[in-house]
Amino acid sequence: MKLMLLTVGKISQRPMQQLVEDYAGRLGRYLPLEIVELKEEKGGGKKPDPRFIREKEGERVLARIPDDAFVLLLDERGKGVGSEELASRLEAHMIDGTRTLCFVIGGAYGLSEPLKARADLLLSLSSMTLTHQMARMLLLEQLYRAMTIIRNEPYHNS
Repeated sequence: MKLMLLTVGKISQRPMQQLVEDYAGRLGRYLPLEIVELKEEKGGGKKPDPRFIREKEGERVLARIPDDAFVLLLDERGKGVGSEELASRLEAHMIDGTRTLCFVIGGAYGLSEPLKARADLLLSLSSMTLTHQMARMLLLEQLYRAMTIIRNEPYHNS
């Protein structure tokens, strides 16, 4: 199984970039990982138009999702799961032969309705709103933690 992370926007702060690279490297020892950064949409005029931005970013994200992927969109209104449940879900996909598990982190104005419709699961890292940079780091850490739980390695203390 391959993990794919589609994200709108880049990591701008070096310390956050280092954490993302660290967890991506750790996770890559367990499963192939592809991170695709898509450019943030400009406002569509003098004043940013959130709907326009969501739609344009959503179109670009949808174009990059593999047809056979199981898609998890990160959204504050999504389903919250603990680390062990995430590990259990990840393991189930590995056993079931899912080819690509695709996680999507939207831009500053959220996710388009067509993108939400394509999702197999809306997943929440927190009920609080997080920057896409923080969400990326937390997701990669939790995916790494999930793999150590699956492998019964000492990183996760239950």
